[in-house]
Amino acid sequence: MLESFKSHIEEHFPFLKNARNVIAISGGIDSVVLAHLCHKLNFNFALAHCNFNLRGKESDADEAFVLELGEQLDVEVFIQNFDTEVYAEENKCSIQMAARELRYDWFSELAQQLNFDYILTAHHADDNLETFLINFTRGTGLNGLTGIPELNDNIARPLLPFSRAIIEAYAKAEHITWREDLSNASRKYLRNKLRHDVVPVLKKINPQLLDSFQSTLAYLNDTADIVEESLNAVAKRAITDIDENHITFKVSEFKKVNNPKAYLFEMFKDYGFSAWNDVVNLLDAETGKYVTSSTHKLTKHREFLILTNCHSELDSESLSELFLTKSDIKIGKVQTPIGILFFDEADALKDNTQTKIYVDLEKLKYPLELRQWQTGDVFHPIGMKGKKKVSKYLKDEKLIPIEKENTLVLTSENKIVWVVGGRADDRFKVTNQTNRILKIELK
Repeated sequence: MLESFKSHIEEHFPFLKNARNVIAISGGIDSVVLAHLCHKLNFNFALAHCNFNLRGKESDADEAFVLELGEQLDVEVFIQNFDTEVYAEENKCSIQMAARELRYDWFSELAQQLNFDYILTAHHADDNLETFLINFTRGTGLNGLTGIPELNDNIARPLLPFSRAIIEAYAKAEHITWREDLSNASRKYLRNKLRHDVVPVLKKINPQLLDSFQSTLAYLNDTADIVEESLNAVAKRAITDIDENHITFKVSEFKKVNNPKAYLFEMFKDYGFSAWNDVVNLLDAETGKYVTSSTHKLTKHREFLILTNCHSELDSESLSELFLTKSDIKIGKVQTPIGILFFDEADALKDNTQTKIYVDLEKLKYPLELRQWQTGDVFHPIGMKGKKKVSKYLKDEKLIPIEKENTLVLTSENKIVWVVGGRADDRFKVTNQTNRILKIELK
């Protein structure tokens, strides 16, 4: 196995030989063998072990074993203890998911703080097959069937081509010792059920199952590349605007393809959506209709779909107490959720813009209030006779939904002084009778 591993590294991971690596090690056979192989190839590496404190003395014995292995291989060892059950309860997730999140978060933090180039995990061919079957039984798209990636950012998995049987044979031949996790024999978890009850049957039907599976993965990954290329082409045509708060897509581009639902799924699957029929229905929905996930919102706006992050919407509660006193105006600037408001007395009137207005300072009554606009708000747009509802003004300005939702107004005694980022109010404008001019600017 050593020669095969060496050839695999030279072909697929040559950069690991001159990198600073940290091996995620549990004490089980897979990660221990990976450590020994890397030691044989003179890799520069350290060991990182997570003690999840789930198996009492057994967890502590695993930790002691890893420390001893570090001494044996003459490499540095990092240990982190977790209260996994408390984390799972606080984050309302399974123990397995909690352990995964804690493990990878710590590995990432460790690599960043100590300048490790790559995190090496000991996933192998059988793990890959089990993951495929888990995703298959739960229902998934193409990406869920393409297997565990060999390299994902700075996480490398150099044992993926090797089976559990090959790894075990090498460990026994080299007289390598390891720790057995008795929980791996339990049928409590789906992965273990598949490992002990399903995979052996499949291997009995096809003794070359893992080889066949590797070929299947290669074909699926080739297909995934084609899908990605087609998806990128549609995205390039469909996306009309993109910034940190939203992405705008042309509905017509989705209607042109043969299977809009498939493209919508691939385009938006990473944003947490699950009601795919509702997403498809947005293509023919009225303006204002939307679908939400736990993190994002997809809104139909005229001939567009607009994707926004739910957290990008302003929190009205955070603005409810944002009052600006006379002393704030004298100081000259106030930090707000949308930027800094600057106040400065001006010697002469200049043209108002969307981010800068001039008002009659003596007409202002303090405190001024900065808040989100509300249904029923009206103002007197400067340069126009009469009043207008803010909602109608925003509609006429053809703002997209996220811009409407995040629009603020600056008021004095509940009278709108400025629709921030838009028009000022005629009642506070500078006239021939104005003695003091106040410039208000948003940056």
